Amino acid sequence: MKLLLALVSAAISSHVALAHEGASHDQVPFDYNLFPYQMPAYRAANGEVTADSVFSGITTFARLPWVQCLGKDAHEKFDIAFLGAPFDTGTSYRPGARFGPSGIRAGSRRLNLYGGYNVPMEVNPFTSLRMVDCGDIPVTPYDNSYAIKQIEEGHKALLKREAFSPLGNDSVTGMALEPLSRDGKSHPRVITLGGDHTIVLPLLRSINSVYGAISVVHFDSHLDTWKPQVFGGAPSEVAAINHGTYFWHAAQEGLIKNGTSIHGAIRTTLSGLEDYENDDTVGFHRIEAREIDTLGIDGIVKKIRDTVGDNPVYLSIDIDSIDPAFAPGTGTPETGGWSTRELRTIIRGLDGLKIVSADVVEVAPAYDTNAELTTMAAADVLYEVVSAMAKTPLGK
Repeated sequence: MKLLLALVSAAISSHVALAHEGASHDQVPFDYNLFPYQMPAYRAANGEVTADSVFSGITTFARLPWVQCLGKDAHEKFDIAFLGAPFDTGTSYRPGARFGPSGIRAGSRRLNLYGGYNVPMEVNPFTSLRMVDCGDIPVTPYDNSYAIKQIEEGHKALLKREAFSPLGNDSVTGMALEPLSRDGKSHPRVITLGGDHTIVLPLLRSINSVYGAISVVHFDSHLDTWKPQVFGGAPSEVAAINHGTYFWHAAQEGLIKNGTSIHGAIRTTLSGLEDYENDDTVGFHRIEAREIDTLGIDGIVKKIRDTVGDNPVYLSIDIDSIDPAFAPGTGTPETGGWSTRELRTIIRGLDGLKIVSADVVEVAPAYDTNAELTTMAAADVLYEVVSAMAKTPLGK
């Protein structure tokens, strides 16, 4: 028996050694991230793709390198940064979006496992631009006013840097592109992982400091332009800012370019038709979710592009724009929404718009399925967003 065990042990040791020798990548410490980013070649000796990259190391968005942008790497340059804003104390129904950033990262683990090339968009965003995951902004759950300041300052600390890649030349004229920013510098783009939708008010304040008033493309089942007295009753100044009123406040502060912003996937109930009149005053056009049956995807894309024109755009995506059949893990779900495929196709149709930054919000993993439908949908939507960004530089 002892002889048999010795022979089995020797055979296993020999097999492991041969398997290790046949691997095409070196073992690295768990806390090591390749930066600048290098696409990992996770292939066995026979050329077959393996899945070990999904399960090893820390979980960043799409396995991007983790850079401590708000700490020791405060001077590191990049083109696109993913930044978490774990805030959910502005929500009106189901809390839990403070866990959205970590959930979205988990849902993104497979995005570039096979290389990351986006077939319909004809681009690989992971190799076109330098992208990093900056982790989360440290956000207090005890004081909304202070948390909103933390989010604005954290976002601004990234946005105000200079981008890593040069703008290059116009593809038509061949002339050097000029930055869209007010300071004449080329800035990186920040994609924020929410967090409830309240976070967009401090994000737009940050955007305004670089680009001025901005056109907004907003995918959501709700308007989020309500007056504080209508949505929540505004019992205090703190309560007046929440995930249903932030666009109203943004308009009052001059952060939104009036008349060139648009909602998509709207299907909310109203306090009355005066809510739409208020929405008009705030500066938004609307596409109802049901209009996909009449306008079709092409018609929706055309209406968005006609509305924003050639203006710089901020893109805000509430995961509840997707029907809860496809994305149940959210705070205020509304039936009758778009499918994940429809929203991804619409975002691909925005190719060519000058999207300066973006977010996905209201992902609440506690209400998701065991199959992670919502967090995967959020990650895949952002994959389309970064693909569109990679194809269109922020120049004029």
